[in-house]
Amino acid sequence: MAFNFKKNLSLIATVSVILIVGIGGYYLINLKQSKYPVSTFVSVSYKWGVGDTLLNSYNSATGDYQYLDNRDSLIKTKVKLKANNIIFIHSRANELGLWQLPNVIANKNSDLKSDKVLRYEMEFVYEGESKKIIFLTDYEENMQTRLAVAELQKIIKQTIDEVEDRYSKP
Repeated sequence: MAFNFKKNLSLIATVSVILIVGIGGYYLINLKQSKYPVSTFVSVSYKWGVGDTLLNSYNSATGDYQYLDNRDSLIKTKVKLKANNIIFIHSRANELGLWQLPNVIANKNSDLKSDKVLRYEMEFVYEGESKKIIFLTDYEENMQTRLAVAELQKIIKQTIDEVEDRYSKP
């Protein structure tokens, strides 16, 4: 019995639509179950570097963005996130379990201000509550936590970079 594509096209289309609706519904339900809705999201603050002074930083409330370039020159600019960027960061943070992540993600007895280990600080501010995460990149105790916070850091960085590239192009 040979597979006849034309005869089975409606069956394939029906199964595809059911899968798309099911997957979309699953993600929609998960997004609605976040601890705080996106409408209560105020800002995200993102800092990184080594030592006790984190020169690289971004604040979505003010749009202030500063970072060291390849020649160790401090670049200061304004980068404002749009609503779709905020929604994206909020939804990905909730998918990765933002509110279940520990506040400090570092190995036991680690020096949080070490000048040898890259440190990220991310703060999510909602109306009525905020969540601050400190992440040292040498963390090795719980790989699931490490992967989740590393992905969260990457999402924030990529979103800021994309918005900066969009604004800096003539």
